[in-house]
Amino acid sequence: MNRDNSEIEDDLRSEYDLRELQVRKLGPERKNFGRTTVRLEPDVAEMFPDADAVNQALRFLIRVTRDHQAASSNRQANHPIAEDNG
Repeated sequence: MNRDNSEIEDDLRSEYDLRELQVRKLGPERKNFGRTTVRLEPDVAEMFPDADAVNQALRFLIRVTRDHQAASSNRQANHPIAEDNG
């Protein structure tokens, strides 16, 4: 039995802005609002038991990369390129 919309009482609070509501009816994203999903290849996934292990490894890689970049820029600053006076 269909009810007319005028019969439905609105129980929502006035501060709820339904225009901002995101609805995903289909697909894997329907349960992951605001999350980023990354799909790992099977050989890589074998090395990581869960998402925390992946995040820990990636944070370590980020730290190593930043440290390496900082060390490289310090070496270049300490050894300026000599000008070629021909």
